[in-house]
Amino acid sequence: MRRAVAVTLAAAALVLVPATSASAHPLGNFTVNHYDGLVVTPHAIHDDAVVDTAEIPTEQARSAVDADHDGIVSAAERTAYADRYCSLLASALRLTVNGRAATFSAGSAAYSYRGGAAGLQTARLDCRLTAAVDVRQRSQVVFIDGFAAARIGWHEVTARGVGTHLLRSPVPAESLTDELRRYPNDLLSSPLDVRRATLDVAPGNGRSTFLAGVGALPGAGPVARVVERLNGFFSHLAGARHLTLGVGLLAVLVSLLLGATHAALPGHGKTVMAAYLAGKSGRARDAVVVGAIVTVTHTAGVLALGLALTASSSLAGDRVTRDLGVVSGGLVAAVGLGLLWQLARRRRGVDGHDNHQHGRDHDHHDHGHSHTHGEHGHRRWGLVGMGVAGGLAPSPSALVVLLGAVALGRTWFGVLLVLTYGLGMAATLTIAGLLLVRLSSRWAGRVATRVGSGRLVAAAPAMTASLVLVVGVGLAVRSLAVV
Repeated sequence: MRRAVAVTLAAAALVLVPATSASAHPLGNFTVNHYDGLVVTPHAIHDDAVVDTAEIPTEQARSAVDADHDGIVSAAERTAYADRYCSLLASALRLTVNGRAATFSAGSAAYSYRGGAAGLQTARLDCRLTAAVDVRQRSQVVFIDGFAAARIGWHEVTARGVGTHLLRSPVPAESLTDELRRYPNDLLSSPLDVRRATLDVAPGNGRSTFLAGVGALPGAGPVARVVERLNGFFSHLAGARHLTLGVGLLAVLVSLLLGATHAALPGHGKTVMAAYLAGKSGRARDAVVVGAIVTVTHTAGVLALGLALTASSSLAGDRVTRDLGVVSGGLVAAVGLGLLWQLARRRRGVDGHDNHQHGRDHDHHDHGHSHTHGEHGHRRWGLVGMGVAGGLAPSPSALVVLLGAVALGRTWFGVLLVLTYGLGMAATLTIAGLLLVRLSSRWAGRVATRVGSGRLVAAAPAMTASLVLVVGVGLAVRSLAVV
C-alpha cells in the first residue's frame, strides 16, 4: 500500500511540474495550422507563410520526406521536401489586385522538426513567397489561403505595409502566435479561422488603420491545465526511449487515470446514457454492459484508425474522427427513434387489448410472453447502440501513443496502453451508470408519490426517448459543423 501511494504521489508531482519543450501540440494531434504574413510594398507583395503540422500528419508525411526510405531524414531531403511543398502552397494561394489575378512564386524554403508527444515529432514548413504587383496607386488587394483547406487547425493572416499603408485592414499587423510558435492553450474547440483578407492599400508611409482590435488570448481553466499536464506526462512515459518495468507500470496507471478523466469530460454521451438507463428502468448489469462495449469499441477504433493512418499518408485523421462523430450521433438518434417506435407499438397494443379484451383472454399469456421477449430484445440493442456510440470516436491521445509505440518498435506496449485507456473510460461510464441506477431505484417511488398524479411518470418514457433523439441529432450536426 505504501508503495502504491508513493507511486501515485510521484505521478501527481510529475504532472504538476512545468512541461518540457517536447510537449504535445497545443491545438490537438490532428491539426494542420497556417500562418500568412503579408508585406505589401509598391512593387510586390510578400508572404512569409508557415505551415505547422501536429504529430499525426507529421508522422504520415515522413515517408514522403524520407525520399530514399532509409529511415533517416537528412538535411538534403528536408530541403527538397520544403522546396516542393512551398511550390504547392504558392499555387494554392489566390491574390488579386484591383480584380487582376497575381501569382506567388516560391523563394526560400525550410522544413524542420520539433519534439512532440509519445516520441513523435511536429513539423514546421517556412516559405518565403513573392508576387510581383503594382500598388503605386490606391488599390484593393484580395488574398485567400486555400492550401489544405479541408484540414482543421489554426488559420491566421497578418498584413503590414512597407512604402505603403493599409486603410481599414481587417487583420492585424502582428501575429497573435509569434508566427505559430506560441498558441493559446485552450482553443482546440474554437481555433482562429482567418483565411481571407481584403485590403485597401494607399501609397506612401502613412499609418495603417484596422477595422477591429484583437483582445487578449484566452487561457485554459485549472481543470484543463491539469488534464493537459496529465496528457503530457502520459505521452512522456509512453515515448520513453528506455522502457523499464517501473516506467511501464506507471504508464499503465496513468493511462487508466487519463481514460477515466477523458470520459468524465463533455462529449461521451453520459447524459444520454443516464437518460436511457433511467427511462428503461436500467439495472446494474445494463451499466456494466455499456461500459464493456465502450471499452471494446474504443480499443478497436483506435487500433483500426492507427493501422489506416500508418498505411496511408493521404488519410486525414481529423476527417475520419469527424465522420465517426456523425455516425456516433446517428446511433444515439437511432436508439431514440427505437424507443419512440417501441412506445407507439405498446400503446397500440394496449388500446387493442382494451377494445377486444372479452374475446382475447385466452391469448393473454402468449401475448405477455411475446411482449416481454420484445422488450428484452429492444433493451439489448439499445444498450449495444449506446455503448458503441460512447466509444466509437477514438481519443487522439490514445492514437498518438499507439503511433509513437509503433515508431519505437514496441507495438504491443501501445496496444496495452490503448486497452487500459479504454478500461479507464469504461470505468467512469460504468460507475456513473451504477450510481444512476441506484439513485433511480431509490427516488423514483418518492418522486411519483410527491407528484401525486401519474401523468408525469407515464410521460417519462416518451420524454426520455425524445431527449435521446434530440441529443443524437445534435451530436451529429455538431460533428458535421467541424471544418
